[in-house]
Amino acid sequence: MYARFTSALAVACLIGGATHAADTKVKDPQIAHIAYTAGVIDIEAAKQALKISKDKEVIGFANDMLRDHEAVNKQALDLVKKLKVTPEDNDTSRALTKAATQEREKLAKLSGADFDKAYVANEVAYHKQVNGALETLLIPSAKNAELKDLLETGLKLFQGHQQHAEHVAGMMK
Repeated sequence: MYARFTSALAVACLIGGATHAADTKVKDPQIAHIAYTAGVIDIEAAKQALKISKDKEVIGFANDMLRDHEAVNKQALDLVKKLKVTPEDNDTSRALTKAATQEREKLAKLSGADFDKAYVANEVAYHKQVNGALETLLIPSAKNAELKDLLETGLKLFQGHQQHAEHVAGMMK
């Protein structure tokens, strides 16, 4: 229940930010910052899970999140350097960061199976929302072909993350 509330908060922030961004015609530097921020959030969540969890499946999932999101974020940084683009902070990336900080604080108070269930439930909800934002806002709004390609590659990877998180969650019931 705890994780569902905070997941809903993160989802609401992303939807609200995405709606605002769509109204203001989000630009590539903002898209780059939103995508990078979303990756950083999952990296930080994975690091938290690796510190707290003792569950083999959760640890394996968290290691996958850490590896994959660090790799995609490195590609994103390399691309913005190559294109000489400075990512722009925006309402969506700030809302994501704020909601993620609140979620990590709540998860930090949990342990054992309670932590594991809350972490995985949050990962399911988070990946659903990020994947939806990639499909409906970020990819269609991207003007640069290389940025769009990176986002599309990330979407395929993150859809796999969502399925993995759903699988782990199903094992915990």
